[in-house]
Parts: sequence; structure tokens; C-alpha cells
Amino acid sequence: MEDPLNSRTVRRSPSTGQGSPDVWGVYEPDTGSIQYICADPKTREAALIDVVWNFDPKNYRFSTGSMDQILDIVRDNDLTVRWVLDTHPHADHVMASAQLKERTGAPNAIGAMVPRIAEIWADLYNMPDTFDVNRDFDHLFEDGETFMIGELEMRVMLSPGHTLGSITYVCGDAAFVHDTLMQPDAGTSRSDFPGGDTAELWDSIQAILALPKETRLNVGHDYGTDQRDHPAWEATVAEHRAHNIHVKDGTDRQDYIARRQKRDATLSLPNRILAALQVNLRGGRLPPAETDGNVYLKLPVNRFD
Repeated sequence: MEDPLNSRTVRRSPSTGQGSPDVWGVYEPDTGSIQYICADPKTREAALIDVVWNFDPKNYRFSTGSMDQILDIVRDNDLTVRWVLDTHPHADHVMASAQLKERTGAPNAIGAMVPRIAEIWADLYNMPDTFDVNRDFDHLFEDGETFMIGELEMRVMLSPGHTLGSITYVCGDAAFVHDTLMQPDAGTSRSDFPGGDTAELWDSIQAILALPKETRLNVGHDYGTDQRDHPAWEATVAEHRAHNIHVKDGTDRQDYIARRQKRDATLSLPNRILAALQVNLRGGRLPPAETDGNVYLKLPVNRFD
């Protein structure tokens, strides 16, 4: 029986052979986020991707249940963490990057365009000189850059649209495509945040769908559908090209852009975004404590429709 959307589902997608990673997907029910472990089955070296630092927006309290769960899987499978990776500064969850770096000793990284995102949000928060992405991440990946996890090569694709600095990680026959695609029965992700662009999202998705048809595409979020009440996050390129309700083969580019923009115009901001981005653009670090020993976040008022 499939797990419902309110449970912390864990599924392993095993290596399909030489050059193919083991992938664990871990569903975070409060935000519909999927966190990933990508591991070389031979060397047991691994990367952690888009792990959540749990945040309660009603009480403004943080907890570590999700990252603890990820590290339990790492321990139980005798893995060694070599990288702590994020695909973009998330709007709907707080990243666990800085804490995982401290707990594992592995460097943390994100895309090279993220400093431009930081400039946009520094203006929206009226917090000049607050965010220093080069300080808070050990590495900023350029489009086309490669690095190793054990004996497996991971390649970076710049995938703007959801944000201007989103990146995709491709490792063998597995790709971590974040907030571009959703599951085939749910379509694609929104593109209306500051710096987002629907036409760029279309182009990014087409580049992803040009990967080999057997590539396992691992998406960033799932919220279920009217017909499906259990979380899902992996489908192949071939499955998306045949069945994705927004971008399957034969879809017209302008029709997609119009449909996506019409849908995005009805969406409100995620309830964690204004807190999350202040932390995520610091690499998952809280602001410094003030003179009373407490930490405070700044929320812009009447800046968004």
C-alpha cells in the first residue's frame, strides 16, 4: 500500500548498472518537498540534495526531523557524504545546507547565478550587503561543470525559469530537476517569483526532456492530484514526453507559456517564502542574534500582490 501525503515516505530507486547511482527519495509532507540521496553503489560515496530544515510558520520554530532522517539513511546504508547540494534558494522550505555541512564535514554548493537572486531579494527586504552567497557556500556551480561522487560523474545544467539561478544535477541515468517539472499527472512548476520567467522555464524543461529517454527524472515537489493521494517523484524522460499534462510531445511553446502564466496568476506566495529566503540566501543560516540574544527575521509589508 502506498503511503499517504501526510507521511515521511522513503523510497530507494536502485542503480540500473554501471555508471548509474542509487537514489533515495524522502518525502517531506509539510511542504510537499522531496529530498534526495544520490550514491555511488561501488564506493558508497553520496551527495545530499535539497534537504529540509523543518520550519513551523505558525510558531516560527525550527526542528531537525528531516535532516535527522536523511542522516539515519546515510548511516544505515554505510554511506559517506561528499557533497551537500541545493538546486536553488527554495521559496517553500528552509534548506539544511549549513547544518549538514557542519554535521558531515562535506562542502556545500549551489548554482553560480544565485548571487543575482540574492541581489533581487536584498532589495525586496531592504537589506543591502546582507547576503554573501560566496561566503556561505563552498562552491558555486557553473553551467556544464562536472564533479565526482565516488566514481560517478555529476554534471550541472543551468535550468532557469522557476528562479533565474536554478540548476539540475545529472548523474548517470538520474537527474534531479527540482522545481521545473512535477510528476506527469501534475505538469510543471510555477515561474512567477521575482527573477522567474515562463519562457525560460519552457526552454529549461525542453533541455531536460532531451536527456536519454531512460533517464530517471526526480522532481522537487509533489502535492498529489485529485486522482492520486500518495506522493510520487520519479518518472523517466520517456514517461514525461508521453504523458506530462503540460509539456508532453506535441505541446506548443506559446500555448504552454499562456497556460502556465494564467495558472501562476491565481497562486499566492508560499507561506514560508519570506522567512525561508532570508535563511536560504545565507546558506541555511539564521541571522546573527541581536542584543537580547534572540534572532529576528524581517518581513516586507505590501510588497507583493
